[in-house]
Amino acid sequence: MCTVARIGAIVSGVNTSGAYTSGENTNGVSIATGDKSRPEEGVAALRPVMGFRDLLLFYIVTGFSVRWIAQAAHGGPSALVIWVACAITFYVPLVACVLQLSSRYPGEGGIYVWSQKAFGPFAGYMTAWTYWVSNLPYFPALLGYTALNALYLMGPGAQRLADSQTYFVVAALTGLGLAVWPNILGLRIGKWLHNAGAIGLWAPTIVLIVLGLAVGSRFGSATPITTRSLIPSTHLQDMIFWSTIAFSLSGLEAASIMGDEIHDARRNIPRALLLAGGIITVIYLLSTLAVMEAIPAQRVSVVQGIMNAVTSAAGRLGVPGIAFLVAACITVGGIGQAGAWFAAAARLPFVAGIDSYLPAAFGRVHPRWNSPYVALIVQAIIAAGFIFLSLLGTNNYGAYDVLVATSVLFYFIPYLFMFGAMIRLRGTIVLGLMGLATTALAIVLSFVPTENNPNAWLFELKVAGSTVIMLLAGAALYFLSSHRRKSGNVAGLAVNTLSQRAER
Repeated sequence: MCTVARIGAIVSGVNTSGAYTSGENTNGVSIATGDKSRPEEGVAALRPVMGFRDLLLFYIVTGFSVRWIAQAAHGGPSALVIWVACAITFYVPLVACVLQLSSRYPGEGGIYVWSQKAFGPFAGYMTAWTYWVSNLPYFPALLGYTALNALYLMGPGAQRLADSQTYFVVAALTGLGLAVWPNILGLRIGKWLHNAGAIGLWAPTIVLIVLGLAVGSRFGSATPITTRSLIPSTHLQDMIFWSTIAFSLSGLEAASIMGDEIHDARRNIPRALLLAGGIITVIYLLSTLAVMEAIPAQRVSVVQGIMNAVTSAAGRLGVPGIAFLVAACITVGGIGQAGAWFAAAARLPFVAGIDSYLPAAFGRVHPRWNSPYVALIVQAIIAAGFIFLSLLGTNNYGAYDVLVATSVLFYFIPYLFMFGAMIRLRGTIVLGLMGLATTALAIVLSFVPTENNPNAWLFELKVAGSTVIMLLAGAALYFLSSHRRKSGNVAGLAVNTLSQRAER
């Protein structure tokens, strides 16, 4: 039975082999045609609970992040040109890719199904594996960023905790728990965390743009913008954040992973995708400009740059209290964004568990809350481990860089498969090659340490070492599961043969 026939199915302690009719998920919906049929008995189904509004906000919360604004502004005025270049060479191909592939294969699994259809079971599995693994360091990176900016809620004296690894660990673990629990209670509840996260991301961004442009208009720009300063530098250290900007424009494929949980996916995904894409690109440009208007680019902190700019601009404009509200919104937005990615990422080990590439427990849902709770809990445990691993031999800011670089590297490996799938399945060659080239460059740049890392060799060892280990682990699990399935088939054939002989 083909792999896609089990996408979206949920098994509670029962092997999937031979359990379902080819081409159907457990909602009784044909993945290829969307036709309704009778659901299989005894199988729990993921339910369509996300409408257009939920989907639009989900794209915003997964496709936009205030984290990358400061990193771009730190690169100076040339970042504005790089935003546009990345939008053309990466974002446009990504939108086209997701639109084309999600309209043809709208079922649960998204990028996993697309890669499997184009290149076979092993490619589909490794796409899902690396996509899932990329989120494991992403969660602690996002939560660490949130924790460091949450210090602005506690007053100026709390900034001394920015160098405290104890604070970093405790705050990140607390945020992890707050992000995971609503998703375990089910997407019907978890989606409200995602929606709150979207609002928490956009509110500080709008405030930043208003304050930054206002202070620039009243007192002059803190960062001179000239024709020469707009030309991107080709020095390696200056090029590092190019991969981060490309990474910041990614994420549009996330909702397609939950295709069976979206009302009228074929209609709502394209509408929400196009609207969210245009909004996100414009806001990134305006917010990067606003930071540079408020404070000089060379003084922008990669981690706390947004709050630096808001605090400075609010003080000069005579509205200092607004900085507290922005810090609160960033905190809520960070937790909501982590929750949204937790929901999307957990569906990949879920469907891989269904296909017997991972233990069958990954394919289970909670009997009451209808969520893939095993995948969510395991994901949270491993993400917690990355929090501790990233801090070895470095400070909080160095740990943050390691987590970001590892996330970028793992995240873009599936994109190589995804853009390749667009070329093979849809024949969209030019946009597919543009996406592949930009993705490959981002992967190479992710190996280069930034100035925040006191030990460059340790940075490279952590990034390269974790990459090799996780790729080998994923491949080993695949081939072990293949061996088990072959052994099971041989055993089943032997039993059938003996039974036939006994009857004779």
